Amino acid sequence: MNRVAVISDIHGNILALEQVAADIKRRGVDAVFNLGDHVSGPLWPRETIEYLIGQDWIHIAGNHDRQIVETNPQGHGLSDRYAFQRLDEAQRQWLMALPGTIAIEEGLLLFHGSPSSDTTYLLETIEHGRGRLASRAEITRRLGGAHSPVMLCGHTHIPRAVALPGTILIVNPGSVGLPAYSDEVPHPHVMETGSPHARYAILERRAGQWNVELIMVSYDHERAAGQARRNDRPDWSAGLQTGFATV
Repeated sequence: MNRVAVISDIHGNILALEQVAADIKRRGVDAVFNLGDHVSGPLWPRETIEYLIGQDWIHIAGNHDRQIVETNPQGHGLSDRYAFQRLDEAQRQWLMALPGTIAIEEGLLLFHGSPSSDTTYLLETIEHGRGRLASRAEITRRLGGAHSPVMLCGHTHIPRAVALPGTILIVNPGSVGLPAYSDEVPHPHVMETGSPHARYAILERRAGQWNVELIMVSYDHERAAGQARRNDRPDWSAGLQTGFATV
């Protein structure tokens, strides 16, 4: 396995996912790793999960996947509730069966947030209402002793590749389906990429070293933004349309 595609944070955006999958097929890879948060959001959760179930990819669960199936529906937020109500029992069971982490023999460790928590930002620190690149000390502390030559994470929607001492490479491919969002936890902040593109990454091993390509893919983001508006989510609509959050 010398060439892999990494996707994350689809959030029910089947339009973006189909374009990313087509781009991956065109480039050719040995495997596709999907790092979670598959369906939560006001877009097309049922169509998205049907597509994912049919793919020969390696999937793990994100925090929203876990929340959809583990949280009492009365406690769901808007995005999780929308998805939960549109999935059937078999689809919820598929989400429930997904592991939170996977170690690949070639020295790759897959997780959603951090190795120990699917809600922890690994490569970003919230400061002045925005996410900044975390320091090496912050990242090392959040790793909590976990070690693998290559670590693949999502959750923040911000594409990054970070190299740490000890030949550790950490890659966040960015979000397939939502290029900007606002959140209240741990305190109010925004995450923004600045454009409406779908994002993913390709890792290729050459002469024992991994090279990383962070990729932007165009798709019909105006249609996705319109779907969010029809479902009374102007926050999502703005993020999908511009890559900037509204706070």
